[in-house]
Amino acid sequence: MKTIIASTDFSPVSLNAVKFAADMAGAIKANLLLFHVYSIPVTYTDVPLALVSVEELKLESEKKLADLRDSLRQIIPDVITIEAEARLGNTVDEMESICKEIKPFAVVIGAKGKSNIENIVFGSVALTAIRHLEWPVICVPAGKEYGTGIKKIGFACDFRQIKKTTPVQKIKDIVGELSATLHILNVDYDNKHFDTETPSQMYLLNELFNDINPDYHFINNPDVEDGIHEFAEANHLDLIIAIPQKHRLLDGIFKPSSTKQLIFQSHIPVMCLHQ
Repeated sequence: MKTIIASTDFSPVSLNAVKFAADMAGAIKANLLLFHVYSIPVTYTDVPLALVSVEELKLESEKKLADLRDSLRQIIPDVITIEAEARLGNTVDEMESICKEIKPFAVVIGAKGKSNIENIVFGSVALTAIRHLEWPVICVPAGKEYGTGIKKIGFACDFRQIKKTTPVQKIKDIVGELSATLHILNVDYDNKHFDTETPSQMYLLNELFNDINPDYHFINNPDVEDGIHEFAEANHLDLIIAIPQKHRLLDGIFKPSSTKQLIFQSHIPVMCLHQ
């Protein structure tokens, strides 16, 4: 059975993402794994001193996860299994490890918080997860609810090296699992990127996705991410699929970029897939 991993540190932004993941699990009949990674807080004098014991941290983490699982049990059908696991270590390293074990449908993580510290922490964790995880990562904006579900999915595509860079089957599987429609979004400005290869790449893309009958949208905007964001908001998309390598997501964790604006300023969840 499919499993969705919901990563949490129990802050408001991550708990919101957990609720989103729980509702998604209920909708697609997937199991839910609540996942928390804790680390030992250290104070530095002349010699680093641990503030609490590992066993105390473990018990506290497991108690919080148990309470969270109990609260979610009230909103998820009984046929859905809710498991919880707490691990000591680095968040993304442990996330990668458990993904290799269970091969999840997706990893759900909060995309940002309301406070500056939440923005920094979740900006780092989300982008590092996108960099290292081979599995789909869904970044959920603060306050975003699953609501009536994910029915309209936008896929950002630049019509270049389609066969090499487009995870066609992954996208089809996601669209099918969510019973959604696919909207392929191409952003250009006055045909600046239209060249001799473009028509053949468009034809190839159409052939690859022909069986799910996607809608195509050509957006005239000088900034790719702004164009995607504006279209998604105006057309009420429920999810945006992006390929990190093609949208400068991996340029640097804290380097300002319009792509980070797409993920951290959008009110729409962004799913990142590797090519």
